[in-house]
Amino acid sequence: MSIRQLPDTLINQIAAGEVVERPASVVKELVENALDAGARRIDIDLEEGGVRLVRVRDDGAGIAAEDLPLAVSRHATSKIASLDDLEAVATLGFRGEALPSIASVSRFALSTRREDDAHGATLRVDGGKVGVVAPAQHPRGTTVEVRDLFYNVPARRKFLRAERTELSHVEEWLRALALARPDVELRVSHNGRASRRYRGADLGDGAGETAATPERLVETLGGEFAASALRVDHAGAGLRLHGWIARPAYNRASTDQQYLYVNGRGVRDRNVAHAIRQAYSDVLFHGRHPAFVLFLETDPRAVDVNVHPAKHEVRFRESRLVHDFVYRTLQEALAATRAGTTGEAHASAQGRAPAGDDGSVDGAAARAAWAMPQSRLALQVDDARAGYAALYGAPPAHAGAIAPPPPLPANDDATLPPLGRALAQLHGIYILAESAEGLVVVDMHAAHERIGYEKLKAAHDSDGMRSQPLLVPLQVAVSEREAEVAERESATLAELGFEVSRAGPQSLLLRAVPALLAGGDTAALLRDVLADLREHGTTRRVAEQRDELLATMACHGALRAHRRLTLPEMDALLREMEATERSGQCNHGRPTWARFGLAEIDRWFLRGR
Repeated sequence: MSIRQLPDTLINQIAAGEVVERPASVVKELVENALDAGARRIDIDLEEGGVRLVRVRDDGAGIAAEDLPLAVSRHATSKIASLDDLEAVATLGFRGEALPSIASVSRFALSTRREDDAHGATLRVDGGKVGVVAPAQHPRGTTVEVRDLFYNVPARRKFLRAERTELSHVEEWLRALALARPDVELRVSHNGRASRRYRGADLGDGAGETAATPERLVETLGGEFAASALRVDHAGAGLRLHGWIARPAYNRASTDQQYLYVNGRGVRDRNVAHAIRQAYSDVLFHGRHPAFVLFLETDPRAVDVNVHPAKHEVRFRESRLVHDFVYRTLQEALAATRAGTTGEAHASAQGRAPAGDDGSVDGAAARAAWAMPQSRLALQVDDARAGYAALYGAPPAHAGAIAPPPPLPANDDATLPPLGRALAQLHGIYILAESAEGLVVVDMHAAHERIGYEKLKAAHDSDGMRSQPLLVPLQVAVSEREAEVAERESATLAELGFEVSRAGPQSLLLRAVPALLAGGDTAALLRDVLADLREHGTTRRVAEQRDELLATMACHGALRAHRRLTLPEMDALLREMEATERSGQCNHGRPTWARFGLAEIDRWFLRGR
């Protein structure tokens, strides 16, 4: 068969297969164009889940009438003009494929007017056949109407799902957009009825600083997420990570509340996702997933957004740097989730931010961005204040038994420590304490387990990862790529406790292993480490296996149920909790303490009624 040039209509339909998966894809492309045009209000009208109709109206800059035919031509765009522009893309759209691709598989109409134009203009395209530009009445901005999606490509149309399913995909994408752009008002109607509205907030010149405002968190993800959210904001090495992460006690069975944005673009990135999982690995149940809304900012030239037709993925030039930056930022934020309080509760369940305390993370300390509603159990973040030890006494330095109590302040609510003063034990399992806010209940085994675990980790970290030589070197079969990684990363492997040399194209000679893990399957561990180094440029496999062993040791050494403690011993445990990183949850992710406010306790007994 001879080679022939494909007709433009078929070329556009092939491109549509990459860009237009379902109605949600159409909404995404059209709304992103509206945002690039400076829109502050966008109306999305849908019929039959978007299959019958997608209409997007905006109040953006509009398009010149003479440019309408170009707008529905392939690779025609106002957003880039050179390779330099492509290497530093600052807009959501840039490929110039969306409108012609959509128009080739639908009955399409584009209407628009610029601010100073005497009248608007409209252009229709039916299945890729472009009509003529005609004058039309239209306010400032643009309206794009897409009817009967895939009507001329039945093989694609049959893959669309039920109306409710297609609508849910649209709503989920709009939820992700609403988190990134709280300054834009989004109105959605379905089958002629208003279904959702995100009100735009007046953010002044600081829109980029307040992406995903507390109010927008409540609108999109609900009050429970908002009440559990910690504010993160850290910059360094040409990167900035800001947004919200949920406390470990708020976790999910799936990844349905994970939102990542790179330079304002919602993306999926395995490298960053891996870093986030590692940061949470020490505080979550196995099989549970963290929730977050995070914005990563970097020089546009340091990230390639042109690696996926629908722009869902990006590629970082310094992926190892990005991975380590995200991991360390979140690890430090989560390390600061000590048991205790931040004092006065400024925020409400409706999501208003605490006045004068945004809870930002600067790489050294974290503050709580929210106080839990009184009707719920509360996990709080202690501020790790510098004067803490002087006020309440330093915690004992050893792991294991409860130490003699530090000196306590006078019995005055205003000077009670964050977790209060011990009152009694309940069934030999829980410690009851009086705090300034009300009653604190502590699971003494879970709390002591975390304290011991953190001390064991600190002790091993201070000594470094020691190696244990093998009496007989072990030959390990690996792939050729893994052998190359082992040669290239020999210094990194040595820091982890491995002494490795190459014995052949697909063989390594293992002479020493991490001392603490010498009794395990070190060959399998080495392969896992090499796989991480190859894919992410970094690894925590050794640290994670070490931590599993230390966690087991801490569990066996922790206080057991029904052990009776004196009040001074209980107070000493509370003080250690307040000074220990991650003490808000045990090694398995369970909460270690709960608080009941006086107002809640009053309601138990109908006081004031």
